[in-house]
Amino acid sequence: MLLTQSSTPVIGWISTLLGYVIDIIFRLLDFAGIQNIGLSIIIFTVFVRLLMFPLTIKQQKFMKINQVMQPEITKIQKKYRNKKDQASMMKQNEEIQAVYDKYGTGPTGGCAQLLIQFPIFLAFFNVVRNVPAYIPQVKSIYMSAVTAIQQQSGYVDTINKIADGVNSSYITELPGDATANQVIDVLNYFTADAWNQLADAMPSISNVIANVHQQVAGINNFAFGINVAQAPGFRLSIYLLIPICAALFQFLSTKTMKQPDMGKDNPAAGMTKSMSIMMPLMSFYFCLVAPAGMGLYWATSALFMCIQQIVVNKYIEHADIEKMIEKNRKKAAKKKAKGKKTLMERLTGAAGEADGSGQQSASGRTITDVATMNLKKMPGGSKNAADVQNVDIDKLGEIGKKAYLVSQYEKKQNTGGGKK
Repeated sequence: MLLTQSSTPVIGWISTLLGYVIDIIFRLLDFAGIQNIGLSIIIFTVFVRLLMFPLTIKQQKFMKINQVMQPEITKIQKKYRNKKDQASMMKQNEEIQAVYDKYGTGPTGGCAQLLIQFPIFLAFFNVVRNVPAYIPQVKSIYMSAVTAIQQQSGYVDTINKIADGVNSSYITELPGDATANQVIDVLNYFTADAWNQLADAMPSISNVIANVHQQVAGINNFAFGINVAQAPGFRLSIYLLIPICAALFQFLSTKTMKQPDMGKDNPAAGMTKSMSIMMPLMSFYFCLVAPAGMGLYWATSALFMCIQQIVVNKYIEHADIEKMIEKNRKKAAKKKAKGKKTLMERLTGAAGEADGSGQQSASGRTITDVATMNLKKMPGGSKNAADVQNVDIDKLGEIGKKAYLVSQYEKKQNTGGGKK
């Protein structure tokens, strides 16, 4: 493994896998007489989006079902709008969960695509910002210059001095015993002017440096002189085309995505509207500060998502909603029969359900169980949360207060105190 590859657990492993994929794409293009990192990134992006297409379909099905059940959820939220006590909040959550069960889905039903896309994005960022580490052919081009450079006296100080003028946050200062991989890491972000300075500083190997620079420029130059290894930055240049396209395609992608009608009074409606504005702005900013290759990935992905969304919308519009709901119910029933927990249940730890006698099954814990465990260690606590007495609520903290309220509510219900 090359030293310049990411060693971060999970993300680093995905980066290595994606590196193999983009290396194959680069080799295939090279076989066709084309050596271009930008084009490789575009093909790679389309490849990833096609792999994720089934998840896109699933996400849109969830949104379609969400449109049907949203009025029921909104009605429940209005019912408990002015009730902020713990018991009412618990009851509201139970009623909302019942609606999700009715439609065979859950609040996290449309999150799978985002959960998968995010680590891919981070991993691919590693690949794009350090292409030579993942594409051997590119590294070999740099090596022909690095081998000659390392034979020059004081080469580390020379490179560090030139690198200071490049003004890139991705460049780190070379140590005195820099390896070939570390030198490549720095040269990867050199601008044309920096390469020329390096050639002038080492006249005995200026021809080698100039030749490598020419090859690297040919591989990294995508179109209109845009170098995929350089960040556009906050300056007026042709590089601004990438952030502008990324923001525009992100905006169009958001507009083509079908959103459930949540009503004007639903806070989620305002959040959705805000995100449709914030996401394009975030895309623009990110593509300004990240390498142009990453911006190219972002813009291509947004454009492909926009086109893909139009196709998916046509499919969903003609889909039978009743069949979709019935299919969801059957899947949910099968998972339940096998004892599988939903993502929300795993996050909250509330996997157990009450049996016919009202007792919790051994498969999970209720909120009361959690309250019991938290109250055991508190002053005045006991093995039974309902027996807790003489507790100074002000000293419990936010979580402790909630646990105490839950225990007292349960105690009141069990002793009949909740009956009118």
